[in-house]
Amino acid sequence: MITAKPSPSEFTPVYGPVSSWRYGKSLGIDPIGEISTCSFNCVYCQLGEIELKTEHRRIYVPTEQILQALTEFSPWDVDVITLSGSGEPTLAANLGEILMGIKTLTQRPTLVLTNGTTLCDPQVREQLALADRVSIKLDGISTAQLQRVNRPVTEINLSQLLSDIQEFSRIFPGELGLQTMLLSPWSESERQEYLRWVKAIAPAEIQLNTPTRPKPLKHELAGRGNHSPLENLPYEARKLKSVIPSVLQDFAQEIQEQTGIPVRYAPVFTL
Repeated sequence: MITAKPSPSEFTPVYGPVSSWRYGKSLGIDPIGEISTCSFNCVYCQLGEIELKTEHRRIYVPTEQILQALTEFSPWDVDVITLSGSGEPTLAANLGEILMGIKTLTQRPTLVLTNGTTLCDPQVREQLALADRVSIKLDGISTAQLQRVNRPVTEINLSQLLSDIQEFSRIFPGELGLQTMLLSPWSESERQEYLRWVKAIAPAEIQLNTPTRPKPLKHELAGRGNHSPLENLPYEARKLKSVIPSVLQDFAQEIQEQTGIPVRYAPVFTL
């Protein structure tokens, strides 16, 4: 049975808390809204197919609405408050206001999950730097990989994207992570090129993952939170191809040995 899509009146910009293998107990903030909106349409997206594919920034959910909803979750007994939700959070033009408001209201650490495509914008870099932690998606080291896995709105200038991530790493005072999703094992040349850029970006940690969440067959707002096994979901979804645990383990070991950067990788089944 497929659950009905929530009406706008049922949308809440705050959800969870959810349990994260990377960040512990996380309270979610959705600055994008009911309509999934992103500059990527990743083949593994837990939201299903992205409804609005765009690179344009605007205010999707007013800051006041987010902070009002956040007060209802007081006293915020969580490890982190995470901006992600229904798409790419840096597309929200009020990102800086949201981050400052959360910090003032809750005094809890903030995290932003981003695909990095807006980091060419100095205003985005300035606003994003207000977060305590930022995790940037890097699912491939060639244009072909990124086109196949992330399906961007427009063709990616990979050199520019990597340079933008490197520049943000240089100015960001908080903790920067790189998150990489493996759908299949990488070649030796792909791994070596990835290691070269990891050294240049110098993140605090690397997070390796493989698709273990079922993907909804259509957009599902419930995909923002934790997922149950495929057979227990209240909507239609499909299991995605993933790599075996030893592939993550071996790549993690290679990264750590060659860069000295800590690597965490997903357990066999992640929520």
